[in-house]
Amino acid sequence: MTTHVRMPALGETMDEGKIVRWVKQIGDRVEAGEILLEVESDKATLEVESTFSGYLRAILHAEGEDVPAGEPIALMTPTVDEPLTE
Repeated sequence: MTTHVRMPALGETMDEGKIVRWVKQIGDRVEAGEILLEVESDKATLEVESTFSGYLRAILHAEGEDVPAGEPIALMTPTVDEPLTE
């Protein structure tokens, strides 16, 4: 099953965040609690941890892009060869 990784709301007033750097790359195994990417809000740059384990299969927004909170930014699956689904 495909899991959508969403741009987190890193504060009550955060409407969007800027993707500073993807720490993990497509095809990487990611464990829950590992740093997935760095996001910049209007106040700070923070590391965002994965909330589940699996494989990073697609990055939907590149470094430098501003993304609304709650919007999908990546896709993950439990296995590396599982078909992506919506």
